[in-house]
Amino acid sequence: MLSIIQILLLILDVVWFVMIAHIVMSWLISFNVLNLRQPLVAQLWYGLNRLLEPLYGPIRRILPQMGGLDLAPLVALIGVYALRIILINNAPAFY
Repeated sequence: MLSIIQILLLILDVVWFVMIAHIVMSWLISFNVLNLRQPLVAQLWYGLNRLLEPLYGPIRRILPQMGGLDLAPLVALIGVYALRIILINNAPAFY
């Protein structure tokens, strides 16, 4: 049981890291630090979008329109962190 919880925590940590990378990259693209015309940047950006869209899509459908502000990454980060807390608190006592 403990190893399953550790594997789930590892998966949540990887998802957390990918989401943070996507958020930072979106800021860098918005402030013209990174240019999407560069092949490596474009490939990373579209890859991250394809990875995270299944997670962000349902959240975007539930959240109201906020103009140009996308709160789906924030809600997803909070959700991943909440799942991590739930897993840690429900782990056996020797964890």
